[in-house]
Amino acid sequence: MKHLNKASKYIIFFFIATLLISCNSGNKKEDNTYQQESGEIFHTYFHIKYQYNTSLKEEIMQSLQKFDQSLNPFKETSIIAKVNNNIPVELDSLFIEVFNKSMDVSRRTNGKFDITASPFINAWGFGFKDMDNVTPDKIDSMKPFVGYDKIRIEDGIVVKDDPRVQINTSAIAKGYSCDIVSHLLESYGIENYMVEIGGEITMKGTNEKGDCWRIGIDKPTDDSLAMQRELQIILSVCDKAVATSGNYRNYYVKDGVKYSHTIDPQTGYPSEQDILGATVIADDCMTADAYATAFMAMGVEKSVEVAKSIPGLHYYFIYTKSDGEVTDMFSDEFHQFIVE
Repeated sequence: MKHLNKASKYIIFFFIATLLISCNSGNKKEDNTYQQESGEIFHTYFHIKYQYNTSLKEEIMQSLQKFDQSLNPFKETSIIAKVNNNIPVELDSLFIEVFNKSMDVSRRTNGKFDITASPFINAWGFGFKDMDNVTPDKIDSMKPFVGYDKIRIEDGIVVKDDPRVQINTSAIAKGYSCDIVSHLLESYGIENYMVEIGGEITMKGTNEKGDCWRIGIDKPTDDSLAMQRELQIILSVCDKAVATSGNYRNYYVKDGVKYSHTIDPQTGYPSEQDILGATVIADDCMTADAYATAFMAMGVEKSVEVAKSIPGLHYYFIYTKSDGEVTDMFSDEFHQFIVE
């Protein structure tokens, strides 16, 4: 493990630094043109850039809508909604792949990542609007039907130990949707692209300048509304995916106490771990997204142990030391991505 210098201590979230990626295609041949697509999907925004001679936005939207039909729990006709409502449904490859990856991450993190934790999350409410109604008895009443070991796929069918078990893949879905678009682009032979959906990113090859894709990382402020943003550091990434999760901006304050937006699936309460923010780089965005979420509920010591067991995974943590000092830590090979 290594530490960044003092000036880089308070990084949590990143955003696409579009000013760093200039469009320089005027003197390029038609087949070297970089297409740019943007829009809204899954109640979030996406930005996609890729080297190709024509727009593939229609194909991209079709692939994202297919994903939505499979894994959007708020869409009554989706596969995941039917599973939650105990309606017989044929599982597709998208659902199965996300489900299997989720179970694998749950096992590796000893349950700190769990797609069955939605009853706890719903009890607290978006932005903790229902926190006054959360009681120990209410949390305890949900525990019998929360737990990744209470659901599985057998012979292509979802089997639940309790029919009340619900699943929500929001902690892994944005990352997987980036992977889906990446696979689509690669099916057209595209070797240079950047796909960003809701802040999670996959990158391959280079940008117009022939450089690895550059990503700006926010210097966070104590600002739950994210109204103040300042670029702190730049990453240069080729052929990897990047995801982030953090509590610095996503919190609720009551009686002077900050409550994390990350719910610990084993306790049913907001996580009280020392990690304030986690950035994860991995070979695919589904993996990066899942572990960035899991690490928030695991704490530094356990996260480092798990990260070491996963080939190709790199991390950067902002965390609070026992004396209250906020500091940072990153894996041995993370420094290779930092633009000095």
